[in-house]
Amino acid sequence: MKKWTNCTLISVLALSLFIPSASFAQTNESPQAAKKESFQYPVLTKVKKPEDVGFSSEKLEKVDQLIEKEVAAGFPGAALIVIKDGKIVKNESYGYKKKFDGHTPLKNFLEMENDTLFDLASNTKMYAVNFALQKLVSEGKLDVHARVQEYIPDFKDTELDVIKGKDTMKIIDVLHHTAGFKPDPQYHNPKVSKELYSQEREKTIEFINKTPLTYVPGTQNVYSDVDYMLLGTIIEKITGEKLDEYVENEMYKPLKLKDTVYNPLQKGFKQKDIAATELLGNTRDGVIDFPNIRKYTLQGEVHDEKAFYSMEGVSGHAGLFSTTSDLAVLLQVMLNGGGYGNHTLFDQETIDEFVAPSDMNSTYGLGWRRNGNDSMEWMFSPYASDSAYGHTGWTGTVTIIDPEKDLGIILLTNKKHSPLVNPAVNSNQFFGDLFTTGSYGSVVTAVYEALESK
Repeated sequence: MKKWTNCTLISVLALSLFIPSASFAQTNESPQAAKKESFQYPVLTKVKKPEDVGFSSEKLEKVDQLIEKEVAAGFPGAALIVIKDGKIVKNESYGYKKKFDGHTPLKNFLEMENDTLFDLASNTKMYAVNFALQKLVSEGKLDVHARVQEYIPDFKDTELDVIKGKDTMKIIDVLHHTAGFKPDPQYHNPKVSKELYSQEREKTIEFINKTPLTYVPGTQNVYSDVDYMLLGTIIEKITGEKLDEYVENEMYKPLKLKDTVYNPLQKGFKQKDIAATELLGNTRDGVIDFPNIRKYTLQGEVHDEKAFYSMEGVSGHAGLFSTTSDLAVLLQVMLNGGGYGNHTLFDQETIDEFVAPSDMNSTYGLGWRRNGNDSMEWMFSPYASDSAYGHTGWTGTVTIIDPEKDLGIILLTNKKHSPLVNPAVNSNQFFGDLFTTGSYGSVVTAVYEALESK
């Protein structure tokens, strides 16, 4: 065996300080960057039996029974996926993707399938905008403590503004839903929006900047779609791409997610691939009217009015469609600390920043809803850990991420594919809203109860 002298060893060590390794020399990457690129994150696999990850098969069947019983009583349909410890524990579909054409029941209901696409509604805010923002923050391209004006110079106070605050408003104010905007200015409806009426995307983006504040930023907590419409335009300003192009090309495609898209009917999908929503367009059974209103059963077009009419189907607050299987991958990205397989979207530090509680309201992170107190039990169940977070969507969607238990739950429903209960009294209460499946908590609770150690 060859012996190394002290002098030889010192020479070799010294030389190694000045000669980069082949991999770093060829790529001009730092060791940290190379490690980040080559790091393998866990990928989802199917569990052999639920007991392997702490679930009871018998108790999981009660989840099925709960939803199936409600489908038999008239609930339209749902799809559910549960992941634990990087394993797919349950991936089931229930009921029907379409039961009606207008108010006329179909002769043959279209059955829900595991690969059915759903209109995610406000879960768009998380899987499109928050994921994009977390990526941009992780890459050093966005500072959540910077003023909105630094990214959108036209976003500023005017002499006519009764309530001022745009000049000093920060990105973090918008993410916390403390920016000062009303919940829904209805840009698409001239009776409500008046001088801000727009059914043209570029004009709407211009009008977002001009939308008046209803309170001084940072003084109240009011959930508003405008917040995420604004954040979507900030992403477009930073990236130079339309929101759908950026998220689909930079995040979903690298993860091989083929079913997560805006405007699916324009991208190769058929109506039969997608769960239907409202029966008579956006008319609420004929109660509501505005220019160009849809009056046919919606299937494959985003239900949300501002997204469809005012933003060409591509907005930060709504418009994304996906399947349970695709969303499970995105959910696992969060549980993995920001990556999946050999792809990194963001880092754990950024995730921690985005899911940390707001000082004003512990049920809000940066966009994410948190299990901050008992008021969120309706969504998270009594069993979720204090660190659990997620979001809901008006069409009937919910995301639950519980990092303490390495657990994820995604329930997608088309509960709005049903008649209104009493349109003359409440134009927002659909028959599907009356079921416990449509209010999420019962299904989420049943999943937690199937865990042997809740």
